[in-house]
Amino acid sequence: MASSDSDPNSQSVIEEVARAAFDRCHPGDSFDDMKQRASFSKEDRYLLADWLAFAEAELQSRGADAR
Repeated sequence: MASSDSDPNSQSVIEEVARAAFDRCHPGDSFDDMKQRASFSKEDRYLLADWLAFAEAELQSRGADAR
């Protein structure tokens, strides 16, 4: 039985890619802080969704490139 981390589309892998990209683009902020703010801020909730969608698309793109 494979762990969920081996699945390139698992939530933890998607968050890892989103975290790395967000932290590179926002040196004065952190993905974890934004994720925490998303629980009470509509703007951060949408921002979090956008970064997760980006990460998922990036992972799919990497998968397509590997073929």
